[in-house]
Amino acid sequence: MLSRRQKYILLKFFSMFSVVRGYNILVIVVAQYLTSIYILAPERPLGSVVFDLNLFMLVLATGATIAGGYIINNFYDSEKDLINRPIKSKLDRLVSQNTKLSFYFVLNFLAAIMASYVSFRAVVFFSVYIFGIWFYSHKLKKMPFIGNLTSAVLTITPFFAIFMYYKNFESVIFVHATFLFLIISMRELTKDLENIKGDLAQNYQTIPIAYGEKVSKQMLTVLALLTLVPAYLLLFHYAIGYMYLFFYLAIVLLVAFLIMLWRSQTKIQYLILHNILKFIILAGVFSILLIDVSVILNRI
Repeated sequence: MLSRRQKYILLKFFSMFSVVRGYNILVIVVAQYLTSIYILAPERPLGSVVFDLNLFMLVLATGATIAGGYIINNFYDSEKDLINRPIKSKLDRLVSQNTKLSFYFVLNFLAAIMASYVSFRAVVFFSVYIFGIWFYSHKLKKMPFIGNLTSAVLTITPFFAIFMYYKNFESVIFVHATFLFLIISMRELTKDLENIKGDLAQNYQTIPIAYGEKVSKQMLTVLALLTLVPAYLLLFHYAIGYMYLFFYLAIVLLVAFLIMLWRSQTKIQYLILHNILKFIILAGVFSILLIDVSVILNRI
């Protein structure tokens, strides 16, 4: 049996884990490594990528920065989240705002330290990234279009860090990035539809509030159609191995998404749509393994 103090510590841990969305950070870490192995440095031996200390530091700096970003975002959205996510918000509030802010500064400091191991340019990159996350959470998030665009850019920025590290400028990388950017943009706009009630109460001028749900659905339809362009290029113009299975699945899910979108009106319906897009992103991360299923054997 756990003592009362142990239960208290455990609750605090889960509260902070919820605030920093540790599960998301774990997925990003895995995605960065898989992207490095299969897309950015496919010619390098597996061990030289996995055990590259510079890459490890960049991934750690990314994780610390994103965790800090979730904290500052939670800080500014605390009142809105009480409306949109009451259960999660109660768990998050088990840790005081002062503790969260202290942890936020510690994480950003650690990110700068880890980036400094790689290079001064890495320190500058993460400093700008940290500022961008704060500025988005403090100001830009409440603005239609700008908030959505900034959020999508900030989400794919960690991959830009390792992209610059490997200096691989092949076109297939930009096509993959375009597909991911479009799906993330769809997720952000769907999240705005899901969170209309809380956004309206806190005077957030998101696209659904400023222009209406119909315009938001029209924009989502356009974005979904645009994803067909990078999907087509990856399927028929680039060697992606068995990852073609993912893109066919993604197309089917996007068709289902659009059918459900135009019938959706309630928060729970938008939540289902949001989860479809999250599944596409998660499946996309692990489907990178399908690009070359023999890579583990051939590159050790």
